[in-house]
Amino acid sequence: MEPLDVIGWAGSALLVWSLLQSRLLRLRALNLLGCLVLLGFNAAIGVWPMVGLNVVLAVINLWYLWRMLATRHDDKAYQVVEVRTGDDLLAHILRTHHDDIVRFNPDLTLDGLTRRDAAAFLILNADEVAGVVVFHAAGNGVAQVELDYVTERYRDLTPGEFVFRRSRYFIDRGCHTVITPAGMRSPYYDRLGFQPQGDSYVLELAS
Repeated sequence: MEPLDVIGWAGSALLVWSLLQSRLLRLRALNLLGCLVLLGFNAAIGVWPMVGLNVVLAVINLWYLWRMLATRHDDKAYQVVEVRTGDDLLAHILRTHHDDIVRFNPDLTLDGLTRRDAAAFLILNADEVAGVVVFHAAGNGVAQVELDYVTERYRDLTPGEFVFRRSRYFIDRGCHTVITPAGMRSPYYDRLGFQPQGDSYVLELAS
């Protein structure tokens, strides 16, 4: 097999692999890379219609990537909706994503998610659920986070920040310190100003 053929096959494999991704950011990034590889391959062998196609696809991917990255911290792109811990929609989300939730929160117990004094929030991108945060006031001004879950499509982003950045959710409940679940896998809290403390992370809120 000629080296040029290897490049062509590699570009095609990247495109196929990108379409198997559930994470939106990763899908667009891999698809863009595949388009660029195939753009070079088709230009080398002179297949200009395919060059034009891959140029268009690359521009589309770049636009989506730019929009995702430009709005990842934008309050206008993500909305926080408070729901009751007994809400049917919350229960449905927890059931649907149960296995994935447990994979990232191996010490999670359902009791913490259904207690009456818990506060539950859905993070929405348009009408799509991007994440769930549940916490309760544990006393002494401490908010204990029971669950901070990001759906797979948004896992390369940090939608939970839209709850943690708004201190009123915690201060209105008499809390000035936020403690994350212990042993959570792949945490992202260091990017939000949390400090590691044992197996958890701690955020001190401004008054």
